[in-house]
Parts: sequence; C-alpha cells; structure tokens
Amino acid sequence: MGIATVITSGKGGVGKSTAAVGLGRALAARGRRVLLVDCDAGLRGLDRLSGTESELVYDISDVVFGRCSPAQAIYPCQEAGDRRAENPEDDSRGLFLLPAPVRVEDMVRPPVMRRLIPLLKRYYDHVLLDSPAGVGMGFQSAACAADRALVLCGPDPVSVRSAARVRLLLQQLDIKDMRLIINQFDRGLFRATGAYSDLDGVIDAAGIQLCALVPLDHSLAAALLRGKPAPESSPGRLALSRAAARLEGESVPMPAWYLG
Repeated sequence: MGIATVITSGKGGVGKSTAAVGLGRALAARGRRVLLVDCDAGLRGLDRLSGTESELVYDISDVVFGRCSPAQAIYPCQEAGDRRAENPEDDSRGLFLLPAPVRVEDMVRPPVMRRLIPLLKRYYDHVLLDSPAGVGMGFQSAACAADRALVLCGPDPVSVRSAARVRLLLQQLDIKDMRLIINQFDRGLFRATGAYSDLDGVIDAAGIQLCALVPLDHSLAAALLRGKPAPESSPGRLALSRAAARLEGESVPMPAWYLG
C-alpha cells in the first residue's frame, strides 16, 4: 500500500505544479512507482509539464463516470528521467499521470476521492495529488484522502500567511503529517525585502516543519514547460531529489548554501 501526499499552497504562483512533477520524477528515479493526480479541474497543467499532453484521451472524470477503466486514463511519462526510461516495458516503476478534466463542472468531489485514492494506493508507492490554487472545493477534493501534505510557499509574507492558513485547514481534515517546501528562493531578493531576519522566521510563521528549500531555478522551469526532465546539475532538481529522500525517511542535511 502506497502513501498519498497532497501538494498544496493556498495561493497560486509559487510553483506548486512544477514542484509536483519535479518531485514525482525524483521519486521515480529512486525506483518507485509514482502516480501524479492532477486535481485542477478546468485548468489542468500536469500533462504539459510531464510530457504527456499529446497522449491524453481520458481523464479522472471519465474514470469516475464509468466512461473508461482507470488504466485507460493513466499515462506513463516516457521521458520522466527515471529508471523506467531505461526499460519502457517495465510498468512496475516510473512516473505516471492521471489528468484533471478539462471542464470545471467535471471536478471529482471529496466523497468520490475518498473512495478512489485508497484504490490507487494499492498500485503505486506514491500518489501525489496536485491541488489547485485556493482553498475551495478543489482543495478539499485534493486533500480529503491524503495521508500527508507538502505545503509550498515563497519566502514572502503573503505566501507564508497563505501557508499558515492552509496548515489550519489541513488540521481540520485530520492531516497531521505536514512538511514545508520554501520554493523559488532567491537569497538577494529575500534579503532586500527584509520581511524576515532569516529563514527560521519563515518556518516559524508558517508553523510547518521544513522539508526542502528549492532555489529559484529557470532551468528547471524551462525544462518542465517543454515536458522534459531538468538537467542533472539543475539546483532545483537537486533540491527536489533531496526532498524525495527525506520523504522516504532518509536523513539528508541541508546544503551549505542554505546554512550560509
């Protein structure tokens, strides 16, 4: 039985979907079978970021309404940068996508997600649920069946305040295991704004244990927008690889540039 992780942020624009795909690739590179579930009905984007856009026929709403089997709506990410790329016939591991519907009216509601996600966990080591921006019904649908949460924020007061608000909502859903990812971090901008004296101030304001600090990395964003894995030397990719290791219980120290 796998574990379901909702990836959320409250507000948009913090790179949540990019981080979701990057983390999925990192977990797949560790030999895991990983399913990305796009919960952003009407505004789906993981198909583009995962390189499966041209393959899509069915989505999660087709599964729910009986128009196809779950297997027909789940697409392998052939260029995931994971071990499956070495052997495309090996379905026991790698990165896969269950896309969101193109119409917001076809959003899958929380009661259905509570039945669907446990079924998917039987076949995947990790189910990553990419929540839409905001804290409305889409957020509820993404989070209601999760075992844990990754909350993303930027190092700015508005984003951190949203993360703290999301923490309270996740607690109401009885999600106790929460980790914080500070994303798109730029040290110069952080110091110039002066909103916090250091990153501990960000962590304390969010009230969530830090999992990863992901630097602003244009190479990561550019690669994913082309549906490709980022270069191995990409700072963002390396940070998400460390986050994947921590999620699997490894003790991985923060890099020297963070400590400095």
